[in-house]
Amino acid sequence: MRGKFITLEGIDGAGKSTHLGWLVAYLRQHGKRVVATREPGGTPLGERLRELLLSEPMHLETEALLMFAARREHLDKVIVPALLRGDWVVSDRYTDASFAYQGGGRGLDRGKLETLEAWVQSGLQPDLTLLFDAPVEVARARLVAAGNAPDRFETEQQEFFERVRRAYLDRAQREPGRINRIDATRTPDEIRKTLEKVISSICK
Repeated sequence: MRGKFITLEGIDGAGKSTHLGWLVAYLRQHGKRVVATREPGGTPLGERLRELLLSEPMHLETEALLMFAARREHLDKVIVPALLRGDWVVSDRYTDASFAYQGGGRGLDRGKLETLEAWVQSGLQPDLTLLFDAPVEVARARLVAAGNAPDRFETEQQEFFERVRRAYLDRAQREPGRINRIDATRTPDEIRKTLEKVISSICK
């Protein structure tokens, strides 16, 4: 029996990574075999591409192509084999991030992203996407408070993240059956109660 594929999305600082470990532990407590992974990355080659993507200036289309190149490896080496084994896959970002960051944030033509999506994924979409949503000023304040060195994306201006957020919300409106918006301005306990309700709908 094929496993389930869950992705976590949101602008930088929205809090998705904070809840990924909790979600993996929750699923394992309910008897699921879980593979936790991330994008870009997830494979040795993907992690090398991640380093380039987060640090090196590059043309917008180069950025998008490298994102999907890392995703192709990720699907081949990690995601698809795990799902076919019956494992559940929980990924920190997937293709919604490309439509939000390269499409919404950077302005890459949506048609080009859709072509890459169809080519690389062969129709594979998550069973559930948790979109952690918070106002840009809240997310940016969290990044500053964390005190980590910002990567190439995190140094973008507020207007960039406003566009990214709008693209995420637009995608959620287009696919309400898959994408579940999570109000990330609440406390961690409140958010986890919501996550339990959402996850229970597919945690059979």
